[in-house]
Amino acid sequence: MKIVVLDAKTLGDVHFDLLKKYGEVKIYPTTSYEERISRIEDADIIITNKVIIDKEAMDAAPKLKLICIAATGMNNVDLDYAAQKGIAVKNVAGYSTESVVQHTFAMAFYLIEHLRYYDKFVKSGRWSESGLFTCIDRPFFEIFNKRWGIIGLGAIGKRVAQVAASFGCDVVYYSTSGANDDPEFKRVSLEVLLSTSQIVSIHAPLNEKTKDLIGYKELELLQDGSILLNLGRGGIVNEEDLAKILEFKDIYVGLDVTQKEPLPKDSPLLKFQNDKLLITPHIAWTSIEARERLFDGVIENIEEFLRS
Repeated sequence: MKIVVLDAKTLGDVHFDLLKKYGEVKIYPTTSYEERISRIEDADIIITNKVIIDKEAMDAAPKLKLICIAATGMNNVDLDYAAQKGIAVKNVAGYSTESVVQHTFAMAFYLIEHLRYYDKFVKSGRWSESGLFTCIDRPFFEIFNKRWGIIGLGAIGKRVAQVAASFGCDVVYYSTSGANDDPEFKRVSLEVLLSTSQIVSIHAPLNEKTKDLIGYKELELLQDGSILLNLGRGGIVNEEDLAKILEFKDIYVGLDVTQKEPLPKDSPLLKFQNDKLLITPHIAWTSIEARERLFDGVIENIEEFLRS
């Protein structure tokens, strides 16, 4: 039995040694699209996070029996062709919920309380020179009694809703599928959510219903001083429209995901070197505990497959 890990660097310092009890293990930190064929041709099991496993890759791996996706999303594997070939495909769901929720609130508070500005104010020496014990140059609001709108009330979105409610927020949501009727929270249209919420967070998958869901027209609906957070997928917010509207509209935006990852150096978003835009490199899912749960899930999927 040969197990090939294609992009180990994306998982960090998890216990890859645990794989050795199942057979020979080959670990690659990263694998390009061009490299994947030669690396999997004699594999029985592949572990991939983002490396694409399509028809060409599967045809090049005649021994392949199991594809373990070290993630929840399965869009990097041709699932239909895997089924035709009799290759099992398993992902890991639910491992990152608490990590993403935590990062959602970290981004929200960073933007709401203008923490970048105040940190620079102190470290530049301006506070020392001010003669005042405090600084109220950038007023911030409490989230208590404010409306928090959630786009996509899946497992992560609902957990964000519960935490926001514990802070005293009025939580509403928009169902991107149109099928979610959660009795715990109020469902509203996208237009109502964007125009009435002080904080908006996105926790939806990217599909035909959500691609470019938030464009220029939708961004115009946001209240002045409001917060927009995208922790779903980058293609949900149109980045060109976002860059245009950030030039003049008084909104604050946090992105943990972008249309292309890593973000290209010529992205129009990189010109905003101020506290109106916070971008983190798709790290919401990466807490130590979440990555441990993810790898535990991969191990469980291998064992379940071997038992079947």
